[in-house]
Amino acid sequence: MSEVNGTNAKPQASLLIRGAIWIAIGALIAAALVCVVWVLIGDQNGIIGRAFLTILLLAGFAGIAILEAGLATRRPDWLALASMITWIVALIAGAIKIWLPEEPEEYTGGVGRFFMLLVIIGVLQLALLHVRLFVPAAQRYVTTFTRVIYYVTLAMLVLLVAMLVIYLTLPDTFRYGDLYWRFVVALAILTAVGTTLIPLLNALFAPKKQPAAFAPGGAPAAAAPWPTYADGATPLPVMPDGSPDWNAYYTGRPSMPAQSYPQQQSFPALPPQEHFATPAAPQAPLVSSPDAPIGADGLPVPPAGAPAAPDGIAGDWNPTAAEEAPAQTPEGAQSGGHAAVDPFAPSPEAPHVPAPPVVAPEGEAPVPPAPVPPAPATPGPQAPAAPDEGAQPPVPPRPDELPTAPPAPGAFPPPPPAPRR
Repeated sequence: MSEVNGTNAKPQASLLIRGAIWIAIGALIAAALVCVVWVLIGDQNGIIGRAFLTILLLAGFAGIAILEAGLATRRPDWLALASMITWIVALIAGAIKIWLPEEPEEYTGGVGRFFMLLVIIGVLQLALLHVRLFVPAAQRYVTTFTRVIYYVTLAMLVLLVAMLVIYLTLPDTFRYGDLYWRFVVALAILTAVGTTLIPLLNALFAPKKQPAAFAPGGAPAAAAPWPTYADGATPLPVMPDGSPDWNAYYTGRPSMPAQSYPQQQSFPALPPQEHFATPAAPQAPLVSSPDAPIGADGLPVPPAGAPAAPDGIAGDWNPTAAEEAPAQTPEGAQSGGHAAVDPFAPSPEAPHVPAPPVVAPEGEAPVPPAPVPPAPATPGPQAPAAPDEGAQPPVPPRPDELPTAPPAPGAFPPPPPAPRR
């Protein structure tokens, strides 16, 4: 809505400015026509001087109108229009002062008329300055009472300026009585009262302006966002000096190729360590036979001679019983005529060293040495028994009579031995 109102206000402002300029042009043409009429029908006394002054007056007004048109864009609309009206009034008063016939009672001449023209311009500019300061003060605190005072004060100001300008323009043409000046003084007093009422009402009832909040000077300002491409998401490349690459926004390509920087490692890289796989322990193969007989419970029947399990079922291997059973070594299993050495056999004890005798101090009985228990006798190696002369050499066991390793838990028992023929 604000944009629509702004666009509507701009054409209105331009219309007001154009209207003021056209009014100035019309006033300029009217003043020129009046001067031409006075030249044609007037007397010949000083006509050349008056024509020259008229040209100067019109040129000055044209320059002021051009200046006002240039300042109108930086001023409120009502101020530009009011300023143009004041200069139009000054133009008309100047033209009258130039071409007005001299009166018999007039004794100042042309110098007096020029001075009165300057006074007229001063009065008009003072009235314009009054309005320029009075309007913002009246808009600060707006009520019905202040609005009435505002309009009444402006009306009395216009009447006061008009009465003063009429007298200064035609001082000797009309007779101004005492009542005329009484009205002038009354309007001046009322205008002054209305002008002072508005600031007093603002001081009493207008809301006070809140002081600006204190902002710490050390607070950092928010950083401006980095410019992006037309998509609004991809950031522009960075130039070597740290500024964005604006040329890439139009071309779509970075102006300089991307620079690759070497990556710095915070810690030295360690050489790769070789991992050696630990060989797994060999497992006993599961032995099963498809020819093994099946029992009534659906399980294979264990072979003859299999150890009995704690639950009484033959064929179940008990690891605890296997550990408690001593290892049996077949007789005659020798290598090179020497007996096999058990790696788990206890080592012989070290020889006993007697403790040194204890010497008792003088005057006391000697302390007998503590008894030392005798060391147990360690049996020495026994000589192998001589074989009997009539004895026959031992017969090696058959493969089916060799001891077999117990089956692994959960595996099928070994097959029964084949029948002898």
